[in-house]
Amino acid sequence: MNAPRRTPLLAPSFLAADLANLQAETERLATSAADWLHFDVMDGRFVPNISFGLPVLQAVARYAKQPIDVHLMIEEPQHYLAAFRDAGASSITVHYEACPDLHRVVQQIKQLGCRAGVALNPATPVSLLEDIAADLDVVLVMSVNPGFGGQAFIPNTLKKVAKLRELLLDTGSDALIEIDGGVNMDNAGPLVEAGADVLVAGNFVFSAPEGPVVTLARLRDHLAGLEMEAVAAGRWQ
Repeated sequence: MNAPRRTPLLAPSFLAADLANLQAETERLATSAADWLHFDVMDGRFVPNISFGLPVLQAVARYAKQPIDVHLMIEEPQHYLAAFRDAGASSITVHYEACPDLHRVVQQIKQLGCRAGVALNPATPVSLLEDIAADLDVVLVMSVNPGFGGQAFIPNTLKKVAKLRELLLDTGSDALIEIDGGVNMDNAGPLVEAGADVLVAGNFVFSAPEGPVVTLARLRDHLAGLEMEAVAAGRWQ
């Protein structure tokens, strides 16, 4: 199946940023190729780590020029949705595994005026979203196990993205496919060709010697070149 032609969005992850200089990091990303700013929230319960909370999001939002994409890796996210919207979230993604009443939570996010997303852990099959896919704005596929940055990309993610693209087409869903974990120059192209629309990149962007602005520009140029090749070869429509 040909993947639809979509220019991918780039979302650098603050989990890998210089945490002592988040204002400076946010301001320099304002002029970069970043489309979204990805903000990971971890509670030490759903995942074995604790990251950012509401005060940090509020601080980042004061200087952000791009929409902030909040990924809630927390238990009972329904209690905090309005607070994250008020703190600056443009999109809010919750985990399938953390939401027994997933449809209700998705509707809550939409009623707040935010883009509604659902994240899937590596072992969670995409078929479980069949009955709710049409209601989603984003499906985030975890390409590492959630909780820590710097992990290696799970190769099976490519097959999972292709299956998810088929499911979205079958259900008439316009949801964007977002990939989070281990994204780099080597796997970005295959991910987009499999059907990914949004690439979250952390260590690859912030740990690069040339810095995040140059790295994001290089990634954007790399993907643009691959897109031209794919269209010319008839792999993308």
